[in-house]
Amino acid sequence: MADAKVIPFDDDRSRSGAARRRGVPPGGGRGPVAAGPAPVSALPGGQVPEGAAEAAGGAPQDGDAGSGSGWDRRIAGGLAFLRRRLTGDYDVDEFGYDKELTDQVLMSVLRPLADKYFRVEVKGIENIPSDGGALVVANHSGTLPLDGLMLQVAVHDNHPAERHLRLLAADLVFMLPVVNELARKAGHTLACAEDAERLLQGGEVVGVMPEGFKGIGKPFGERYKLQRFGRGGFVSTALRAGVPIVPCSIVGAEEIYPMIGNSKTLARVLGVPYFPITPTFPWLGPLGALPLPTKWTIQFGEPIPTDGYPPEAAEDPMLMFNLTDQVREQIQHTLYKLLVQRRSVFF
Repeated sequence: MADAKVIPFDDDRSRSGAARRRGVPPGGGRGPVAAGPAPVSALPGGQVPEGAAEAAGGAPQDGDAGSGSGWDRRIAGGLAFLRRRLTGDYDVDEFGYDKELTDQVLMSVLRPLADKYFRVEVKGIENIPSDGGALVVANHSGTLPLDGLMLQVAVHDNHPAERHLRLLAADLVFMLPVVNELARKAGHTLACAEDAERLLQGGEVVGVMPEGFKGIGKPFGERYKLQRFGRGGFVSTALRAGVPIVPCSIVGAEEIYPMIGNSKTLARVLGVPYFPITPTFPWLGPLGALPLPTKWTIQFGEPIPTDGYPPEAAEDPMLMFNLTDQVREQIQHTLYKLLVQRRSVFF
């Protein structure tokens, strides 16, 4: 299989391990990434293979408008997508982000979970700028990090510019087989200041959840109580990049896996931060890992600008502390407000 073309930044030093393993040289090909289904003309001769439309339940391609031609376009787009994957004729950036795969496959898998299962309601999406970099800072909860994935779908599907959220993930994510590759393909990268700053300066929307494992691993009795936000590294990164900080509050994720206990012995054996015990897991086996169908609300708050500060502000510990506290208080206040407005956990 041919290698995918890689879109580099200015140098080769920060190429991801995935890009380096593929042996892609610096300065690889640059080209647009397909943002949707390819037209029929994407196939040789511009035609759907004979009998393909009929086999899928659609009408033969005869030029008439209607449901048949819609199926023709879908089949043609799918076949063109498969051809590009098989020939390596697609683009990834130096972090391993595959926009075409994310748009056409990963988002399609996650969207039913967001729209039908959790019924995510999104508010304040206009607070994320239509272009340029922005840092979205959100609370973290739920025992398993499904909130990050739902946040990614919420930004992409609700923003007028269909912006993609590039999440900063913990080291553990990139140590797990399969999960590591999928995270890279979806645009996630290691939670380090260097990667975050490069993405922000490149005009990307970056998402960070400063609570980390303290947030998703907290007991059910402490739900919706924000944990420590660390030492304000995300504020320093936003100041250096000169991008706005957008606070984000997520309600509904806390109840999907009510964590009533933590087996620390099993956690040490498995090498994970915690081993959750819920009313259904591990008692019901794999069935106990099914999240509860809670009703979610994701609200993006007023952005906090950082471009008015001098360059040396990123090294001012007092300013970082104050801005970190401001972001945290805004998220916590919005969480309380959304909880008061919520009529039911599930409806």
